[in-house]
Amino acid sequence: MKTVIHFDNKLIPVYFSTDNKQPIQRTLRLLTSALDHKIRNGKQALQKCLHSLISIEIEGSEAILHSKSEFDSLALSLY
Repeated sequence: MKTVIHFDNKLIPVYFSTDNKQPIQRTLRLLTSALDHKIRNGKQALQKCLHSLISIEIEGSEAILHSKSEFDSLALSLY
């Protein structure tokens, strides 16, 4: 399943697997709060990934952050 969030003045597609046990709205709320916190307080490598973010893939309790450069892509724990 696919949805879109607004982050860093961009629309970012978020992809969910169908076996996700958490409600989608709760997962999106956790995701956006974690991203907002990391953009303000994260390390430089994480901020670089967030500024070039092109999509997010939710797998279980992890968010895979895909950026323009594959070397900047990261995984972020949501729980």
